[in-house]
Amino acid sequence: MPQRPPAPSFEDLLDSARTHALHLELRDVYAVGEEREVYDAFLRDGSVPADDSPFWSGWLPLVERTVARGVKVLRARIVSEPVTDYIRFEHAITDANCRAGEQVRWLPRRRASALALPGNDFWLIDDQVVRWNLFSGDGEALEPDHTDDPAAVKLCVEAFRSVWDLAIDHADYRI
Repeated sequence: MPQRPPAPSFEDLLDSARTHALHLELRDVYAVGEEREVYDAFLRDGSVPADDSPFWSGWLPLVERTVARGVKVLRARIVSEPVTDYIRFEHAITDANCRAGEQVRWLPRRRASALALPGNDFWLIDDQVVRWNLFSGDGEALEPDHTDDPAAVKLCVEAFRSVWDLAIDHADYRI
């Protein structure tokens, strides 16, 4: 059986986008290693990284250049309420995402009960390719996967749109 190529990097993924890049996050806790130091500082004293900090050095410029090409970058998060400490952290740092050009919305999980959702977080590029962000049970990032299977793409298109339509703009979402 031929081995599948690895999932595209975020940089390759966003660089390939022509119209939109949609991101749906479904978890209440992530344990991504590169966030540990910043997350711990937030828990200690509420501090958030500056836009020009090493924490954001790869992501914010990538989003800015993607948006500058006319690509919409939309992120929707489904969250349990009351929110976890990690979601409080994400909410606190999301202003930087917005300043870079992302549009972000939040959907309380109780309002998502009737929605058909995929089993994993994903990025959907131009309604053509899905990058699955996979995590262990304790929130550690695993190797991502990807597909251009029409059924998976359709599920993600419909899921994202249904979440986006119900979700609350970041500027209006209070935790």
